[in-house]
This record gives sequence, C-alpha cells and structure tokens, in this order.
Amino acid sequence: MEEFLAEHQLYIVLGIVLLIWGGIVLYLLRLDKKLAELEKLIKKG
Repeated sequence: MEEFLAEHQLYIVLGIVLLIWGGIVLYLLRLDKKLAELEKLIKKG
C-alpha cells in the first residue's frame, strides 16, 4: 500500500483537489438556486 501511495502521490492529490472543487461548485449552484427563489419572492411582494 505504501508503495502505491509513493508512486501515485500526484494523482491522489489531484483527485482530492478535484473533489473539493466539485463540492464548491455544487454548493455555489445550490446557493444560486436558493437566491433565485428569494428574488422571485421579493419581486412578487
């Protein structure tokens, strides 16, 4: 296992970074959707 980790450090770090960025993108998309709903409520009121 240690041998695998030593040989593939770059790919492991890249995978972790991509997961983090993916989570940030999903969070921002969700936040945008909620803000759009709030804007609609404000315009109606």
